[in-house]
Amino acid sequence: MEVILCHDVPHLGNIGDVIKVKDGYARNFLIPRKMAYLATPVNLKRIEQQKAKKVALYEQEKKEAESLAEKLNKVSCTVTVEVNDLDKLYGSVSEIDIVKALEVEGYKIDRKAIVLEKPIDELGIYEVGIKLHPDVTAKIRLWVAKK
Repeated sequence: MEVILCHDVPHLGNIGDVIKVKDGYARNFLIPRKMAYLATPVNLKRIEQQKAKKVALYEQEKKEAESLAEKLNKVSCTVTVEVNDLDKLYGSVSEIDIVKALEVEGYKIDRKAIVLEKPIDELGIYEVGIKLHPDVTAKIRLWVAKK
C-alpha cells in the first residue's frame, strides 16, 4: 500500500514522502496515529502544492538571511574581559557574551546560532561564525580586550 507521510518517521521517511509499506502496518499503525494518509491522486496533488509552498518559504527565508549576513559581515564587536597579570583570561568568552555585544550593535541573534570552533580564552581578534540559515553563515569580527 502506498501512503504519504505526515510526520518524520525514523527508518521510514520524511514529511511528504510517498512510500510503499505493508497493508497492515499502514492500516494498524501509521494511519490511526495520523502519521500518514493514503496516496490517492487528490492527496498527491495536495502534497505537491504543500511542497511548492515550502520551497517558496525556504527561498524567502534564505534571501532574508543573506541580506542580514551582508550586514553582519561588516560588524565588529568588542568584548571586554578580566585578565590576570600575564594577560590570561579568567574563563573564556562564551556565546552569551557575543550575543550581548551584538545587542549593543543593534542585532538580536540567538545564542544557538553562534558557531565557535574553539573556546576564546586569549586576548585578540577573532572571526566568529553566525549560522542564520542552513545555507547561510555570516562572519563577524570580535575584539577581545582587557578591562
